[in-house]
Amino acid sequence: MSNMEIDRVLAQIRSMSQATKAGALGGIGGAAGAKGVAGVDGGFANILKKGLDSVNASQMKAADLADKFERGVPGVELPQVMLEMQKANVSFRAAAEVRNKFVEAYREIMNMPL
Repeated sequence: MSNMEIDRVLAQIRSMSQATKAGALGGIGGAAGAKGVAGVDGGFANILKKGLDSVNASQMKAADLADKFERGVPGVELPQVMLEMQKANVSFRAAAEVRNKFVEAYREIMNMPL
């Protein structure tokens, strides 16, 4: 829709990337890593949950805008709806790629000889 909204989305992606890097570097070893995996102290599980919640929120927002547009609510325009739908699509595809990488890593680990 506008460059300002695109810049906002890019800033969100960058902040999530930095949070992921900080979480990966800060909570891997020892008891902190165990807490992070269990979801108690933040760590990887919390970052993954936040990412999935973000994908769900973008899909819900896009569906809500599409519904409002279909009902003819004033102030909701087609370009706005299409932009939100594309954001939701991109975030879902990114989540699917992350899932695919996890499955690939799991298969590699399972195929390692003992």
